[in-house]
Amino acid sequence: MSRKTEDYLSRCVVDTLGRKFYLYSSEGNEKIIECQNVGEFMNVLGFVREQLKDKDNVLAYSDPL
Repeated sequence: MSRKTEDYLSRCVVDTLGRKFYLYSSEGNEKIIECQNVGEFMNVLGFVREQLKDKDNVLAYSDPL
């Protein structure tokens, strides 16, 4: 019997200029969250920071230039 491993978030890169979040999973999957406005971006950013506050090296920010 094969044991299925659970896919989890391994990296989140925040693109502040593009108002996007790049999510990378432990299984190699990638998802992009594009926010429509600053308010939506700030809400998602707050959620991400809260969820990842105790995780080392998971949250990163893209170079603004």
